[in-house]
Amino acid sequence: MKARDRGILVPGPGGCDWSHGVRQIQPGNGCTRGYDCMMSDVAPYPVPAADHRVEETIERSRFICTLRRVDSPGAAQAFIREMSAEFADTTHNCWAYVAGPPGSTNVVGMSDAGEPHGTAGRPMLTVLLHSGVGEIAAVVARYFGGTKLGTGGLVKAYGGIVQLALESLPLAERVDYTEVRLSIGYPNISVVQQAIVSLRGEVMEQEYGVDVRYRLRVPRANAEALRAAVADATRGDGEFSIVPDKAAG
Repeated sequence: MKARDRGILVPGPGGCDWSHGVRQIQPGNGCTRGYDCMMSDVAPYPVPAADHRVEETIERSRFICTLRRVDSPGAAQAFIREMSAEFADTTHNCWAYVAGPPGSTNVVGMSDAGEPHGTAGRPMLTVLLHSGVGEIAAVVARYFGGTKLGTGGLVKAYGGIVQLALESLPLAERVDYTEVRLSIGYPNISVVQQAIVSLRGEVMEQEYGVDVRYRLRVPRANAEALRAAVADATRGDGEFSIVPDKAAG
């Protein structure tokens, strides 16, 4: 039976649009970055910046772990199919994924791919869930070396190879953006522009007329702080609105 046919899937919302951006951050230390594993959907969080692969030999069995960023079950399954085709001659292609924020179990999947029940997919998923990294999938190809590892040995091997890959995984920061439109007077331009920069906003359009109008992209978690900054700078005379997600972009 193919790995994807044995997977356990908890369905939920997936995919991303223009409002989901990434910013490069320092690589490595996937499990020790100190990120809260129960982050909300709107807070920035680390995601894989690129595909990453490590290899380890345990008792003559060769384990190859590949990590990739996935933002939906569909993206995860496409990755699993790609790896299964690349390593079609392996004994097993086991996998697990978290297609959401770090630690979220809303959209997860796993498969033992023919290994004894609970010895591959579950330990791989456990490591991913505790890694502090979101939108991540792992596929581990195993070439059997002739020595049986036993149940405990398999759990340690599959969890360990994912942990090893996470330690050197290059990371980027995913930010959930929202669109903001505001109108201010000319005397307020300098102060408001400073607030936009400090709150990591990006100007998409600006128009100079009777007032100065901006169309911005702002981290969703910072939108209310920007609203307060604009109100303070303009003493309540500025106009500020958050564009509903359907209209954004």
